[in-house]
Amino acid sequence: MVNWLKKTFRITTWLPNYNMSKFSGDLAAGLTTGAMFIPQGMAYAVIAGVPPIYGLYAGVIPLFIYPLLATSRHLSIGPVSVNMLIIAAGLSTLAKTGTAEYIALTILLTMVTGLLQLLMGSMRLGSILNVFSRPVIAGFTLAAPIIIAGTQLHNLMGIQLPNTQYIIFIIGRVIENIGQLHYVTFACGMGAILLLVLLKSIHSKIPAFVIVLAVGILVAWFINLGSYGVHLVGEIPKGLPPFQMPQITFNDMRELLPTALTLALVQFMSVASIGQALAKRYNYIIDPNHELIALGASNFVGSFFQSVPVAGSFSQTAAAEQASVKTPLANVIMSLVIIATLLLLTPVFYYLPMPVLAAITIVAVFGLINIEEFKFLFTTKKSEGLIAVFTAVSTLLIGIQEGILLGVVASMLNILYKYSRPNVAELGIIPGTRLFQNLERNPEAKTIEGVLILRVDASFSFVNAEFFRDYILEKSQERNKTTHYVVIDGSSINTLDTTAAEQLQSMITTLRNWDIELYITGLKGPVRDVINKSGLRTFLGEDHYFREPHEAVKTILEQMDEKNHTNRLEDYKNVIS
Repeated sequence: MVNWLKKTFRITTWLPNYNMSKFSGDLAAGLTTGAMFIPQGMAYAVIAGVPPIYGLYAGVIPLFIYPLLATSRHLSIGPVSVNMLIIAAGLSTLAKTGTAEYIALTILLTMVTGLLQLLMGSMRLGSILNVFSRPVIAGFTLAAPIIIAGTQLHNLMGIQLPNTQYIIFIIGRVIENIGQLHYVTFACGMGAILLLVLLKSIHSKIPAFVIVLAVGILVAWFINLGSYGVHLVGEIPKGLPPFQMPQITFNDMRELLPTALTLALVQFMSVASIGQALAKRYNYIIDPNHELIALGASNFVGSFFQSVPVAGSFSQTAAAEQASVKTPLANVIMSLVIIATLLLLTPVFYYLPMPVLAAITIVAVFGLINIEEFKFLFTTKKSEGLIAVFTAVSTLLIGIQEGILLGVVASMLNILYKYSRPNVAELGIIPGTRLFQNLERNPEAKTIEGVLILRVDASFSFVNAEFFRDYILEKSQERNKTTHYVVIDGSSINTLDTTAAEQLQSMITTLRNWDIELYITGLKGPVRDVINKSGLRTFLGEDHYFREPHEAVKTILEQMDEKNHTNRLEDYKNVIS
């Protein structure tokens, strides 16, 4: 029991060594991120379609749960803009935004997401993160800020717009209704954006969001902006979130499952990617499966206290790192800041203008766009850059979940295509050695007359078996008048399935009909097992298998010398000596 508790509650690994030096760093980080959390949490709740107070509720219980279980020392959790967009996209078809039914579905979604994450963590499915390739993440994080900004245009401009994730539809309605622009609202929002950009340009450590939030509240109170038609946040319930069971129905859970699964994976993606980057930087190891459990427990327990889903926040984590965070306890200190706000400061937020919240959201999310990432992908591997663009365009035009899914599918199809058309290198002997290397990359390598030596740089399976067979036959046919022996270096083949074995047998038969003998070298143990069990070893001949190309070439040259009364073997020995 004690071992289970220690293994589950990872706080036991760092709390016994906690000291004032670590507390000093955690205190600074907790206060900094707590100040950031207040405006961002409220703004991100609006993206999700729930009242701003629910963003603050997310900063209470989940931030106490995560440090108990987490393996990351630096991660800061909270509502994340991209996740809120997924919530809005998934729930807007089920209920009207902002209604009691919609809020209840959001809380239930938090619980279902947490349950899925707990289940995946318990089943050690942390590796499922691999379905989100780097291009998919890059494409999604380019499209998401644009969609989020679009969803905030009604608050920024004072225009009645539909609450939808389809950016083209939003832009169309803005153009149609531009005559209804509320100039005071628009001036308030643009002024907030300009002030945020100015403060950030002066120094990155300036708490720009907090300053703009405070200025917006003071201006709205001093000149009574509400009387000019500017929409204010209004009355916010005072006090801590009440304990309340989510409203559970089987039908609701069934309808929420696709959104919950998407959210669970995307949230884990943020936690694992940010956590692993920091763990590598500070030389420690995180457990992805236990991070799933920590995140799942935070969401599941948080749902009983009116929390929207939480995940790893890049901006908060970056701020915590700059403030010298030492342990997950910084999340608890951040939560205490939120609790103090809920108990003492909620009346202050009555005067917070909605265009200021929209401005905070837009500036925050556009900071996520990383054009350099696209340049890197296109420079390094053009196909992955194209997948990133495809994911971004799909997300913008078709929808959030659909865009992510299409990006994942495109990434997998790209892998399958490359796997079905892998590299097959023609080899030559490096003079002075017994090494056979790719002729294209080693100009000094020499071919051996009458012998075609090929290296297969992939596993041999049903995906590429026909390609390999046709490639080797075509290459042999090109040199049919001069080639009498083909040697396959199989040292790079990790697996061989029955389809590949069948195609290999077909190739052997065709080559024999052309009076070409096939030899195979360097096969690994598991591949040799399939060769033996399938009967291919007997079909090709026991004497046609060797450990390395050098041995096969020696045998072939001996046969050629005996048959043609030449000294090819001696010439070969002179080359390698």
